[in-house]
Amino acid sequence: MNVVKTLLLIVALVTLGACTEEQQNKLSRIGVTWLEGDYKVTYAEGGHVKSWIVKGGKVTSEPAKGYYYFWARQNGEKIYVQTPIERTYIEEIP
Repeated sequence: MNVVKTLLLIVALVTLGACTEEQQNKLSRIGVTWLEGDYKVTYAEGGHVKSWIVKGGKVTSEPAKGYYYFWARQNGEKIYVQTPIERTYIEEIP
């Protein structure tokens, strides 16, 4: 499984090198949509910063509407979260 992820990452990096920044942003959003794993999703606007942890799930994008959607755990409960793409940062947790 790790070999497949590594190969996909290499292909993505080679592909991204030939793309404009706008195209890279769109491709990264699409890639996150289909990958299942562990993520830290952070929404930041001005002084307001909020983070969620997605364990064994996926973050789905809706570029036409401008949002990411995902299920996260908060205070022991599973919650559904929707955040604006423009101010959201997604990090894969190893």
